[in-house]
Amino acid sequence: MNIVVIGTGFGGLATASRLLSQGHQVTIFEKRDKPGGRAYVYEQDGFKFDGGPTVITAPFMFDDIFESAGKKTEDYIKLVPCDPFYRIFDHHGKYFDYNNDHEFILSEIDKRNPADKEGYEAFIKTTKPIFEKGFVELADQPFLKFSDMLRVAPDLIRLKSHQTVYKYVSGFIKDDFLRRAFSFHPLLVGGNPFDTTSIYSMIHYLEREWGVHYSMGGTGSIVNGLVRLIEEQGGSIHLNTEIDEILVKRGKAYGVRLKDGTEVAADAVVSNADVAFTYRHMIAPEHRRKYSDGKIERTKYSMSLFVIYFGTNRRYTDTNLAHHNIILSQRYKGLLDDIFNKKQLADDFSLYLHMPTITDPSLAPEGHEGFYVLSPVPHLDGETDWEEMGPVYRDRIYQFLEENYLPDLTKHLVTDHYIDPLHFQNTLNSYKGSAFSVQPLLTQSAWFRPHNRSEDVKDLYFVGAGTHPGAGLPGVLSSAIIAQNLIGETS
Repeated sequence: MNIVVIGTGFGGLATASRLLSQGHQVTIFEKRDKPGGRAYVYEQDGFKFDGGPTVITAPFMFDDIFESAGKKTEDYIKLVPCDPFYRIFDHHGKYFDYNNDHEFILSEIDKRNPADKEGYEAFIKTTKPIFEKGFVELADQPFLKFSDMLRVAPDLIRLKSHQTVYKYVSGFIKDDFLRRAFSFHPLLVGGNPFDTTSIYSMIHYLEREWGVHYSMGGTGSIVNGLVRLIEEQGGSIHLNTEIDEILVKRGKAYGVRLKDGTEVAADAVVSNADVAFTYRHMIAPEHRRKYSDGKIERTKYSMSLFVIYFGTNRRYTDTNLAHHNIILSQRYKGLLDDIFNKKQLADDFSLYLHMPTITDPSLAPEGHEGFYVLSPVPHLDGETDWEEMGPVYRDRIYQFLEENYLPDLTKHLVTDHYIDPLHFQNTLNSYKGSAFSVQPLLTQSAWFRPHNRSEDVKDLYFVGAGTHPGAGLPGVLSSAIIAQNLIGETS
């Protein structure tokens, strides 16, 4: 089959390689000047900044892609383990390290609340069956019929999927800070821990089982490795090439029209673009039944992000910072309520501070440090004027970091830029400027999520964060397996 893939995010690249391994012809179109989607790499003043995902889990999923092509992962990318996985700071600056050494974690819990060690051990035992059901059995299976959902409903009920991650964790852990430390994971995939189904507590098990990794050269090196693999397999990637429309005749996708008017025929189309954007802007209204603007508007979307990429002319290895740092505000539930429900920009913030040069100095000039700091913020249903607020919010974050974590930051700052919800909307084509597409609620999971095979257009498939199983690298890579298998059924 001749297949067109729209977008070069991890979902698009993984799907393209998998389809090439099956013997299909694959052509990929990317509107930006470099591949990667949310994993775009910014290069300025001698620094390299990963634009998006920085936490690499489930490395075996990359191994599967390369092995399917008859190649070895280590010939294309080099993954190294991070220890600790995260350094989690409370609002006093006191930190909690978290890795996959069980005794070490118990010793860290002991510093906070010795009484929670027993509860943590009980919690960990419950995450394995959740992982085996939610990830091993279901993540790479399509939910195309409601009966697919009914089939797994008893297991989901047994695993208490109706509870939220925070409530589930709180059933085992009593200390307020430790509850936060073991419940923040949904934020990595666009979810509110107070709303996201407890199935996502499996992320904790996934990380403990296979570790958290960093790709030397940055996450962009994985993108480059997959691009090289795809080109070796005979696939073609066209950059600076935007899709104007997915061509549909008698309910079937038969190709795409580029912005310059060129039509490219295909037996099937795979969209790694935002699902809502694909339906609203790439498919003519007369070909849409279920995914009308009304349904798209009624869906709940993830928060957005404000991300600053910055570099300094001094190293900060003499501080308490690790590779991955989570800096929690004094408020937790209230701040998340502001972001997800009230959709208002709060005066306080929780931050993820990424310091990759502590592991890989090659990302910055010698003697310099490279950073990426991320703040979850409301998507564009809120009333924040980001044209006006962007520089103000950036400076507030800098001031906070300088006063608490990075001494004399502004004096040593040599390069920076930021992205905000407008970037997610206007550059990444993400509906409402959400950073992770459809929010991972129980009522928006599996069959309730946009399907991997379009319900409106035959031979149109979806991969990426907005479809099943959801955001995060393991979820996105699982969507590629689903698309490969569905297309394989029809070829």
